[in-house]
Amino acid sequence: MGMKQLATTVFALLLSVTCNGEQQDYPFRNPDLPLEQRINDLLGRLTPEEKIGQMMNSTPAIERLGIPEYDWWNEALHGVARAGRATVFPQSIAMASTFDDKALLTTFTMVSDEARAKYHQYQKNKEYDRYKGLTFWTPNINIFRDPRWGRGMETYGEDPYLTERMGVAVVKGLQGDDPKYLKTHACAKHYAVHSGPEWNRHEYDANVTPRDLWQTYLPAFEALVKEGNVQEVMCAYNRFEGKPCCNSDKLLIDILRNSWGYDRIILSDCGAINDFWQKDKNTPRHETHPDAESASSDAVLTGTDLECGDSYKALVQALKDGKITEKDIDTALRRLLKGRFELGMFDPDERVPYSKIPYSVVESPEHIAQALNMAHKSMVLLKNKNKTLPLRKNIKKIAVVGPNAADSTMLWANYNGFPTHTVTILEGIRTKVPNTEVIFEQGCEHTGDSINTADNKRIAVNYTATAAKVKDADVIIFVGGISPRLEGEEMPVNVNGFKKGDRTNIEIPKVQKEMVKALKATGRPVVYVLCTGSALALNWEDANLDAILNAWYGGQEAGTAVADILFGDYNPAGRLPVTFYKSVDQLPDFEDYSMKGRTYRYMTQTPLYPFGYGLSYTTFSYRNAKLSSNKITKDQSVTLTFDIANTGKMDGEEVAQVYIKNPNDPEGPIKALKAFTRVPVKAGSTKKVSLELAPKAFWSFNDNTQTMEVRSGKYKILYGGSSADKALKEIELTIE
Repeated sequence: MGMKQLATTVFALLLSVTCNGEQQDYPFRNPDLPLEQRINDLLGRLTPEEKIGQMMNSTPAIERLGIPEYDWWNEALHGVARAGRATVFPQSIAMASTFDDKALLTTFTMVSDEARAKYHQYQKNKEYDRYKGLTFWTPNINIFRDPRWGRGMETYGEDPYLTERMGVAVVKGLQGDDPKYLKTHACAKHYAVHSGPEWNRHEYDANVTPRDLWQTYLPAFEALVKEGNVQEVMCAYNRFEGKPCCNSDKLLIDILRNSWGYDRIILSDCGAINDFWQKDKNTPRHETHPDAESASSDAVLTGTDLECGDSYKALVQALKDGKITEKDIDTALRRLLKGRFELGMFDPDERVPYSKIPYSVVESPEHIAQALNMAHKSMVLLKNKNKTLPLRKNIKKIAVVGPNAADSTMLWANYNGFPTHTVTILEGIRTKVPNTEVIFEQGCEHTGDSINTADNKRIAVNYTATAAKVKDADVIIFVGGISPRLEGEEMPVNVNGFKKGDRTNIEIPKVQKEMVKALKATGRPVVYVLCTGSALALNWEDANLDAILNAWYGGQEAGTAVADILFGDYNPAGRLPVTFYKSVDQLPDFEDYSMKGRTYRYMTQTPLYPFGYGLSYTTFSYRNAKLSSNKITKDQSVTLTFDIANTGKMDGEEVAQVYIKNPNDPEGPIKALKAFTRVPVKAGSTKKVSLELAPKAFWSFNDNTQTMEVRSGKYKILYGGSSADKALKEIELTIE
């Protein structure tokens, strides 16, 4: 007997333990056996009812085999969510503003460290309920095509390439790089063509042109599947071309399984299978199927392996009625079991390297420091009239006003964990300048014309009285915007300007606008710190205020980051991952999924602030640009190099962006982001930048073949610090 065979035999003997008095010696528990052999062994021991029970997110225990219950549903949008203490990083839309996928990879490596530490602690405590597993339904890589969508804050913005790069970083950070075991599962959601509205998502039928499908809505999903090796894909609530996405043979079979070769788990959004068949007078649904049996069997047959919900219970009857076979059930369950084996769920901890991550990583000093780093990197300076910022630290008196100034939970956004301490923006300012008199007046709430007092009484907002209290301050900092209590997923909100999580316009709520006007009328400088998960129309504010800093929903260290930027200890370099429109008049109808006129890629009007825009306390100059070759073939890459000079007096970072304008495809985007990098440059210094453009960067959509291709012709390569034409320089490339 060889040493390996001996070790296997010894391990099998060790597995011969008792569970409820029954002998346990199952090959599926032997980590030295080939994976497929282990899967086959376990699959062969399950009854049809047990198999079906394992195909819903909340799986029951199989006590006779010593398998505890498991809930697949877990969240980690910007930190481990809904499972108690965790580091809360800035919301996804904020982290998209960093334009730094390397920093995002570091961040999500920390998130998965916390996830693993928490999971193993839960296992020791025999806690198996929801939000305590290793399968995270993150990231949301839907395209933020319209600022009215309340869930847009969960995405990486409006651009397919930026979304792709940030999404791949999230997946790699979550899933780890061990050759045998996955650290956790990531999940690409919501597949596909799903970007609001929230109020009709259970009945909406999204119809888009093949061009928009392949050039806008699918690229990030394809990248996460092919490059990121994402382990789960969540199909969306809406219909696509008449069929619910979780029953779309085109999306799930033709594209995902066959074209992209995806052989991992497809799961439904929560309750999405119910939308196939349930009738609900309060929430209209698709109603494409007569009952749960036909709905569930059709979903499985088109590739939806796992249901978030309980419609799949009807598969037991569907199996008896011949609507589905046990072989079909096995095909789906095999993928689910493979995922669990690869996470090490059936192996002893000493075999799984990730089990050694100590619980002390949860909200550790290093992770809190990274939360601050990402908050720093995410914030976007939108206006800085006459160099109002940075403020002097010896300033005598500061007035802080506004509904978001002392609000800690607003900074957590949605799908959040719970930090030990959150630094509010008011606290951050007070800590930064301890010798300065800092007075605070809330002034108003986010919406409405009254305010809740300390003794829980409501009084009318008095703009004049608030302005009078702060008129002798050296500077007024208004901390306003909106809140995750107003925008988000299918919310019971119905106030002026908001509808069930979405917005009906993109204006700042009137009460805040009037408050800011009263503050400006004092004659004192007014700095607006904006908290939001989406674009807002800031026309009056841009024209009249002294400075505007977009702080998004910045996580637990947001207050420190805001103060560091306001007082010059950090030079802002964040860039907008979405267009800031002047009003909804610049937008097509919210329910129109055509990309015509939407986002910087197709918009012909002038926005308030363009995609990729953001100011700095220093200035940069692009010089000496050249291509590795001015003429290439269709299957060749090309490298663009240029120098970035910091021509100002302060160290800073520049986000260099490369766009391609393709005159050979008049129906395609006006221009499209194809490369970016965030570069630190010291004052007076120069950095050389090299960015490779692979053939994929030059893809066009062929309307005849409905495929992506590289066309011959001349291309314009644009480079600079924003998508705005005036910020870009140009160099020409010929593709033969």
